[in-house]
Amino acid sequence: MPSNSSSTQEAKAIVNDPASPISTIVEAEKVQERVAIGAKVVYEAVRLEGEEELERPAIALAWSALAAGLSMGFSLLAEAALTSYLPDAPWRPPIARAGYSLGFLIVILGRQQLFTENTLTVILPLLLHKNLETIGKVLRLWSIVLSANIAGTFLFALLVSRTHFLEPSIQRAMIEIAAAHVGPGFWTVVLRAVFAGWLIALMVWMMPDASSSRVFIILVITYVIGICSFNHIIAGSTNVFVLVALGKLSFLRYVSSFFLPTLFGNIFGGVSLVAALAHAQVLGGKK
Repeated sequence: MPSNSSSTQEAKAIVNDPASPISTIVEAEKVQERVAIGAKVVYEAVRLEGEEELERPAIALAWSALAAGLSMGFSLLAEAALTSYLPDAPWRPPIARAGYSLGFLIVILGRQQLFTENTLTVILPLLLHKNLETIGKVLRLWSIVLSANIAGTFLFALLVSRTHFLEPSIQRAMIEIAAAHVGPGFWTVVLRAVFAGWLIALMVWMMPDASSSRVFIILVITYVIGICSFNHIIAGSTNVFVLVALGKLSFLRYVSSFFLPTLFGNIFGGVSLVAALAHAQVLGGKK
């Protein structure tokens, strides 16, 4: 419940407003509790989180990002399991794609470092400060987190593809899911990745005002990414690395057909379409 003087003054203003049916301070404070926080508050919450991430030690970033890369593998595993156990029907893909959200839930709720989240959080401090020191910090964080994320996805893919603890039907489903990530052309992958980066950054932007809806927001946003076959650099790397680990795809093909276009699209979608627009929305008219 609001307790500072400015909140109290706002509550009194609601009570004294002739057009308002509210007659007590207690009722006015309850109204304030239910009013969505403004864009400036969301901006500052995300920016402060970005400032904190930029100051974290490299080793802490690396371990957290490695954990995130490993955790994202459960998106592939859950989707493959659902695919293998559901009957072969037209409605199977929309249901099976629900498994794609599992890795994101683990990573985001577990506060692990995911590269695509950082296309928003650490860019807001950069847009505010615009100096070489901040650019260096952003590049440092991006390089550490992306490298450790990718290492984690490769380790997970190596484990699930080269060992035989999974049901054969699940392993076959994983290969089928992975193969879908290397078929489209370069610019198709870029465009799909732009939308994935856009949605992930929007999800991060929504989190400060989400409270109890965080799980729902993560599920909806990541399900849309999965069902639309948008390309996500970390979740998709797990899939493609399964093919690499099995010798069905070269590492060079992974880099040229998936990694580079997806990385470019995710960064462009997160930075240009969300971070820059969010910055302009909040501070564009500020002198």
